[in-house]
Amino acid sequence: MTQGSPLKLLLGFSVPLLAGNIFQQLYSFTDAAVVGKTLGYKALAAVGSTGAVMFLIFGFFFGLTGGLAVVTGQRFGANDLRGVRKSVAASTVICCVITLVSSTASILLTPAILRVMNTPDDIFQDTRDYMTVMFYGAGALVLYNMISSILRALGDSFTPLVFLIVSSIINVALDLLFILVFGWGVSGAAWATVISQAVSGVLCLWYMLRRLPFLRLRVSSWVVRRRIYAEHLRIALPMAFQFSVTAVGIVILQAALNNFGAVYIAAVTIAGKLEQIVMQPMVSFGIAMASFAAQNYGAGNADRIRLGVRTCSLLTLSFALVMGIAVVFSVEPAAPLFMEECNPDVIRHAQTFVNVGACFFGILCMLLVYRNVLQGMGYAFVPLMAGVAELVVRILSVFVLVRFYGYIGVCFANPLAWVGATVPLFIHYLAVMRRIRREGIPQETM
Repeated sequence: MTQGSPLKLLLGFSVPLLAGNIFQQLYSFTDAAVVGKTLGYKALAAVGSTGAVMFLIFGFFFGLTGGLAVVTGQRFGANDLRGVRKSVAASTVICCVITLVSSTASILLTPAILRVMNTPDDIFQDTRDYMTVMFYGAGALVLYNMISSILRALGDSFTPLVFLIVSSIINVALDLLFILVFGWGVSGAAWATVISQAVSGVLCLWYMLRRLPFLRLRVSSWVVRRRIYAEHLRIALPMAFQFSVTAVGIVILQAALNNFGAVYIAAVTIAGKLEQIVMQPMVSFGIAMASFAAQNYGAGNADRIRLGVRTCSLLTLSFALVMGIAVVFSVEPAAPLFMEECNPDVIRHAQTFVNVGACFFGILCMLLVYRNVLQGMGYAFVPLMAGVAELVVRILSVFVLVRFYGYIGVCFANPLAWVGATVPLFIHYLAVMRRIRREGIPQETM
């Protein structure tokens, strides 16, 4: 990504990434659709109510693996293959340790978390079962995300897509087998997801070892100095905590939503699944911008980073307009995918949630661009603070908007949080680029 047209590179990188992200969303989309159609809207609410807590834990893993790969991308951009191998080794050790500790703690704390979130009694057990299985399988998710993040940092967004398509097909088949044939209920949907993610992770690992010989770790690659671990954690932990801090606000918002009952939870579940699908073009361009920025930062090319930001901003804003219109008109046609007998109240509340969110997609685009370019350059602290800003806004929404305006306050919580995070990111991006213009980009080696 250090040479050629930024527009062509970003599009070429983002298209397979977009397809991969959509297929990844199909994991949760399929779980929700199969559960809702076969087990009813209360089971759908049970799966949907896990989203906030799952994002709290798994979002940490997403941020961690993405942050670790930033260093890998910078070393690759600097043509330091020895540094790339040491980065992969350090990332592997860090992921193994943190995954073991986090997944164990999550399994033990699940019942307490659900009680704190005011999870309704009629969906409590199903929610607990689903989350427990997912936490047992956390290693499968981390394996896939770590290796796919490494491949993307090297500029390959197509290979993870291929293996993700295969695992998505497996996920659909296992959903139907475990729920309809074996009668495992909500737990069956979780097991289908875990097994499918394990397949995609193993396939990515096989490809990396077989087709990319320079990534085969030598004995010397595992001799990693504390300075290298510190450099990886300096970038990865703030990115991981940024996801988790954002997720804390979503958990608090979910707790407020739970007080409205299963109908509202099901409505937001449907609306959220649809939004996640249509947001993927913007998300994909943001991730592409992180890889673009990391490689060009490693190559010392600041002007090219600026050009990439301008190009990516125009692309994401264009998609925001199209996707916003698409999601507004998708609620009623999509509702039968989630419910055997469509509940009109569920559809109405889902439509309200989508209408509000779509109006703020342009702000979300800028949030994704500036957050990813800063993280790609290794500036992780302010994106973390932007996550704190999101948390503060969501908390205020719960205690002010939800309290006085009810469900409509829930609908505005996420869009207002996007605004709260975008402002500091934009200001810091301008400050960083001014400093780089004066002092240049520092070069480091491993």
